[in-house]
Amino acid sequence: MSEPVHGTGSLAPRRFPVDEVQDRMALQHLVAAYGHGIDRRDYALLQSLYHEDAIDDHSPYYCGPASGFIEWLPQMLATWSATSHTMLNMLFILDGDRAEGVITARAWHLTADGTREFVAWGRYADRYERRGGVWRFAHRFFILDSTEEKAVEQQDSFGTQGVEIGRPGPEDPVYNRLALFKASRRDGNPRSPAT
Repeated sequence: MSEPVHGTGSLAPRRFPVDEVQDRMALQHLVAAYGHGIDRRDYALLQSLYHEDAIDDHSPYYCGPASGFIEWLPQMLATWSATSHTMLNMLFILDGDRAEGVITARAWHLTADGTREFVAWGRYADRYERRGGVWRFAHRFFILDSTEEKAVEQQDSFGTQGVEIGRPGPEDPVYNRLALFKASRRDGNPRSPAT
């Protein structure tokens, strides 16, 4: 790998030029869209986040082309009635049209029968490439740091009666409440150009 472009290959604090701020915002959007795509089971969106030759490494469960990872997801996600992938700290190092990122994440899962919760705490070690002006994943690797598992306790519906409940897939309330999100999902074209 070549040496990073002067000034961008460090985690040390510094002043960011405007074009680098735009690149960092695009990378943050990419990472956040991944969590949304997984939790809402929006496989067309997920496909659009990866370059066609990208690799996803969720070893030992899956390691290979990102397209195969996305084909595998419905089978894996069928074991969970709900998930919530939250991206926390995001650190990026940019080098021209290439970048690397370490993304701290929390992935909450509720079993299909609703009796157990599983939380994975970890980090994504990402490599990104900008092609045709658009940043996408080139390689994504998940590092597991810790897990939690517990039985779900029955609780009163204190204050939740009448609140819309999130769901995986296009039935999630966000698609009824936000027309632009609904239109985006309906588009279904995984290679729609980013703006």
